[in-house]
Amino acid sequence: MTADAADDPIAELAGIRQSIDNIDAALIHLLAERFKFTQQVGRLKAANGMPPSAPERERVQVARLRALAEEAHLDPEFAEKWFTFVVAEVIHHHERLAGGVES
Repeated sequence: MTADAADDPIAELAGIRQSIDNIDAALIHLLAERFKFTQQVGRLKAANGMPPSAPERERVQVARLRALAEEAHLDPEFAEKWFTFVVAEVIHHHERLAGGVES
């Protein structure tokens, strides 16, 4: 941070917000990439008569992500809520694929 930014809270705020915006953009791109892979999983499951959800895998993933969140000083409850939301969307896509509806 420059001396000017340290002296100007508006400039400092703008710089911090730009960093947040950059992270948000990266997260969107990562989510898009993640969903490309989950679509592959959904097509594989549909083609082979596998169930859309995998409760045991989800349980293991929740535990893993909660531990990662703790290590990263992120609220594990938040990490679990995020994962649960994403998995619900993935399962919805898998159910559509199993029903013959291509997303």
